[in-house]
Amino acid sequence: MLTFISFWRAAAIVLNDLGSSAFYAGGIAEQAVGKAAPWFILGVMLFSFAVRAVYVESCSMFTRGGVYRVVKEALGGTFAKLSVSALMFDYILTGPISGVSAGQYITGLLNELMTVAANHRWLPDAMLAAGHAAPQLPMNATSAVFAIVVTLYYWWLNIKGIEESSDKALDVMKITTVMVVILLGWGCFSALHNGATLPPPPIPSNLHFSTDSLGFLKNIKFTAGFGLFGILMAFGHSVLAMSGEESLAQVNREIEHPKLRNLKRAAIVIAIYSFIFTGMASLLAVMLIPDYPRTHVYQDNLIAGLAMYMVGPEVLRIIFRVFVVIVGFLILSGAINTSIIGSTGVLMRVAEDGVLTDWFRRPHPKFGTSYRIVNLVAGFQLFTIIVTRGNVITLGEAYAFGVIWSFTFNSLAMLVLRWKYKGERGWKVPPNIHIGKHEVPIGLISVFMVLLSIAIVNLFTKSVATESGIAFAAAFFVIFSISEHRNKAKHASTERQMKEHFQLEHEDTISREALQINPGSVMVTMRDAVNPFALKWALSRTNTDEQDIVVLTARMMGAGGPEFLEASDQSFSEHEQMLFTKAVSVAESFGKHISLLVVPAGDVFAALVQTANSLEASAVVSGLSSKLTAQEQAFHMGHAWEALPEPKRQFTFYIVMPNGDAEAFNIGPHAPALQTDDVQLVHRLWLNFRREQDMQGLHHSDIVTYALTRLATEYARDKQETLKNLRRYATDGSKPASLTAAPSSEARTGYAIRAPKPPNGPEDPL
Repeated sequence: MLTFISFWRAAAIVLNDLGSSAFYAGGIAEQAVGKAAPWFILGVMLFSFAVRAVYVESCSMFTRGGVYRVVKEALGGTFAKLSVSALMFDYILTGPISGVSAGQYITGLLNELMTVAANHRWLPDAMLAAGHAAPQLPMNATSAVFAIVVTLYYWWLNIKGIEESSDKALDVMKITTVMVVILLGWGCFSALHNGATLPPPPIPSNLHFSTDSLGFLKNIKFTAGFGLFGILMAFGHSVLAMSGEESLAQVNREIEHPKLRNLKRAAIVIAIYSFIFTGMASLLAVMLIPDYPRTHVYQDNLIAGLAMYMVGPEVLRIIFRVFVVIVGFLILSGAINTSIIGSTGVLMRVAEDGVLTDWFRRPHPKFGTSYRIVNLVAGFQLFTIIVTRGNVITLGEAYAFGVIWSFTFNSLAMLVLRWKYKGERGWKVPPNIHIGKHEVPIGLISVFMVLLSIAIVNLFTKSVATESGIAFAAAFFVIFSISEHRNKAKHASTERQMKEHFQLEHEDTISREALQINPGSVMVTMRDAVNPFALKWALSRTNTDEQDIVVLTARMMGAGGPEFLEASDQSFSEHEQMLFTKAVSVAESFGKHISLLVVPAGDVFAALVQTANSLEASAVVSGLSSKLTAQEQAFHMGHAWEALPEPKRQFTFYIVMPNGDAEAFNIGPHAPALQTDDVQLVHRLWLNFRREQDMQGLHHSDIVTYALTRLATEYARDKQETLKNLRRYATDGSKPASLTAAPSSEARTGYAIRAPKPPNGPEDPL
């Protein structure tokens, strides 16, 4: 039941994940490669434009895109499980590194405030340590405790089910934007005022790798100065700055119509925002903060240190630092929530393909959420926080493993799909050149080669990431493989298909309030999951911001059927599950919202008109029956409508053909569809009658009303004769009357009108 969102809101959700890296990426990169790190951060942010383009192309092919779906289509199930295992390592670590980083900012602020208070003698002597020094909280341990508390908070929110996440994400990004504008404006002014110099250029001679950053190559002396290899090493240690790209694929299903155009807009907003925020903040930090405090005091909270080294009064700097910490808490804690939601989405998509057993997807008995998957994700995150003890550097090194390998698998899969899948795409990564009949995807090949090179280099230079990442990915791969094997054994006789899991909410009566829809909705019947052409027809012609769409399927009832079960015991049948899975998928592809409804029915047509009347629907859309013609379907709908008790509302009944054409039938009293000749006949009568002086106020409707009243009078006086004449006309005189202007002197003021000559009867001039 998705509420589709604008590209601004979609960008805000992704930036809550991607933008969080600005708070820790610069410090982790400098710890690994030295003072030239900001240039590599900027390079990574520029390269992220290309990586994001790969994700946009994949999302244009698959509404539910993401690494798993793309890799499975291109490389098969085994590679798909490997790629999603690496991706899960990325997602699992997003929460801990964001939570610990937020804890570092808060702990650093508390320690700074304690120091300022001690210097001004605002603290009692009992609180001061030896030498009248201010007490200091342990950074890593305090940050770890904070991360655990926040993770537990978001775990509980996701168990209950989070509403309006896009609203909260957008609000956070508005506040963050205010901070970014102040940070960059004040920072640039301070750099000009102090005459700050740029960091050393990103050349091999300026790279100073730490022992940990060399990984398995620390005993090889030539590594750091090995030209391009050293550049790739530095680039690999900075790649975590563009984490969160997968969130774009996950949020794609919620982007409103037109989906592809709004997806590209969101991608542009994300790219520009992250480049300015993450790249420029890392650059200013090196320019303004002296070397020792930057690498020893503020290495894990660079933006807080940047606030303290601006030009201006200390009070303003402290106030701005407090603001930075508040924003950091909001966006970093938001990244924890995004990681849980993203991980859950990925595992749900894997489970839909039968890789995880249905046990994982069983809804919470009270909240209806996929609580077992949420429990699994949160458990892994809490375990990671405890094992690393809140060390941001360790988390960052491990984090990069999942980031780079998930990108690499995705780009490889898209490259394979260029040759494997020849159908039309909404968009392609440029540039592409044509050699004869073949298209060479220069852009995709270039992105893949860069990602693969970085991934291979990272295997040798990130020992922590390699060991922990391979172990984690291997564990998930084993879980996926065993679970998939059990599913195949359990369902060996049937071909498994992607199926949503739904929770049936029982209502005693059908009402707009229960579905939370407005009057005038469009009700679409659905009985075929293979060819949902009626739903596609309705979605393509309905603005769901102004008019709700209700997808309905009728559950045929009989003695001893489900209607005699308790509400808690009623569940979807296999057929209903497949119907609504398809309905949700089609609605997502259009970027439009639908409501879902199962109606118990003894008679299908009676159920449809009763439901349409209860929901105050303005239209009912149905596919063409395999047994009835469109006219017969409309007849049954009209007959059922006549049997409804008052009050009853009119609606239009649309029958959609497989080729996309539709026939419309008005159900209930409505104006008849008059032929052009009928309208002309009424008009000419009106002209004749208006010749009389006392008939100047006559209207066309008066003529129709008089004729109908006259017919009703004749029917009341002589029913059989009236029926005989009407039957004769309907059978033999159904063609419109011939209208000819009389060649007489009256031609200037009126017309002589002749009715068709009845069979075996005299001409009856009107």
